Amino acid sequence: MPTANELKERIERALPGAQVAVQDLTGGGDHFRAEVESDRFAGLSRIQQHKLIYDVFGDEVGGPIHALSIKTSTPGDRR
Repeated sequence: MPTANELKERIERALPGAQVAVQDLTGGGDHFRAEVESDRFAGLSRIQQHKLIYDVFGDEVGGPIHALSIKTSTPGDRR
């Protein structure tokens, strides 16, 4: 099972400079919440932003990563 820290590191590698926080919601290593702030999201729809994150994990979401809740923002956003 992946750890929250492993997911965090993978997102940071995919989006250099991003501020990333990942929480294991159940302690079981399969339900996570990721909060990601990145300049890379500027000009993208929320769906496009989330797709960038889901693409980091590919087929793992729905498999070893049973659930992944995502909150994305750009620096300066007040969501």
